[in-house]
Amino acid sequence: MHQFLFNNREELIARCKTKVAQRPRRAATEAQLANGVPLFLDQLMRTLEAQEDGNVSESFRISGAAGGDASDLSEMGLSAAAHGKQLSELGFTVDQVVHDYGDLCQAITDLAVERDAPFSVDEFRTLNRCLDNAIADAVTEFSTWRDASVALQQTAEENERLGVLVHELRNYLHTATLAFMALESGRVPIGGATGAVLKRSLTSLAALLNLSLSQVRGTAEAPKEAAFSVALFVAEARNVASLDASARGCTLSVLDVDAALGISGNRERLLAALVNLLQNALKFTHAHTEVTLSAHAEAEYVLVDVKDHCGGLPPGATARIFQPFVQVGENKSGLGLGLSIARRSVEADGGVLTVRDLPGTGCVFTIKLLLRTLH
Repeated sequence: MHQFLFNNREELIARCKTKVAQRPRRAATEAQLANGVPLFLDQLMRTLEAQEDGNVSESFRISGAAGGDASDLSEMGLSAAAHGKQLSELGFTVDQVVHDYGDLCQAITDLAVERDAPFSVDEFRTLNRCLDNAIADAVTEFSTWRDASVALQQTAEENERLGVLVHELRNYLHTATLAFMALESGRVPIGGATGAVLKRSLTSLAALLNLSLSQVRGTAEAPKEAAFSVALFVAEARNVASLDASARGCTLSVLDVDAALGISGNRERLLAALVNLLQNALKFTHAHTEVTLSAHAEAEYVLVDVKDHCGGLPPGATARIFQPFVQVGENKSGLGLGLSIARRSVEADGGVLTVRDLPGTGCVFTIKLLLRTLH
């Protein structure tokens, strides 16, 4: 058999590649085959040759005894394990690992029938032993790497969920603290806009904690959606962000908004997204410059713009600025989640959040939502 395999090596590899390419969403690649069929085929030929020469120990050294040895992999076992790891990293499924070796067995059998090349029972036993050991070692390594990958992914998702909660709690607490400090100074009345900001921040804190508890208990309800005034929405965001602007020595300018404009969605979620954008702008805008908040209609949409004077974004930042835990500015005091949370919140209500870089000046974040008629 080893001479037959040697003479038809390229033909067998080509047939295996053809079989792989015929599977849905699968393509034979050099990376996939590096430790797969070609190397296995070479090791199989050497095993058979050693077996024919009566060198059983050399045969077992190359391909392992029947049943394999998980604690001491053979030469074939090591390369099969590398192949399994490789397929895991490429995003293949466990059935692909098994099929790769099954393809070769089928190709050998088919070609032997076509060429009328008889094999002995011992040769078939050796072939089956090699296939069994290789598949077992490849699947074991594949499963190990897949489980490790899943565990890492779950950890990353948990970290992001925790980060989102911490970020939102910190935002509400920050606003509540600023409002309390202003009230404590005695310069503003408790019944005015600042008192309303403090009350809203505390209410939002309680709502966020209650939502988190509901999610843990599995009793969370879908958020309610309704149409609401863009002008009032912008005014409320201004009241929340103006305290932050004052504390940072910046100016927050809010342009007049058409009272007839309306949007719909989860108001609390969208307001939190807009406040996130304003706080981000105030954080990075240069000292003593201006952050502008505006809203206007464009065709069937409402565009809410937040413009800052941060000096512009670094090269390539617009492509990754909304990714979780990404921080493109020099100020690293946050978690890098504000913009990611804002985009997800806007998209949850069917909107779009984008950023436009103004090199040398700043950038403009835009929330785009469908225009709704207010009754």
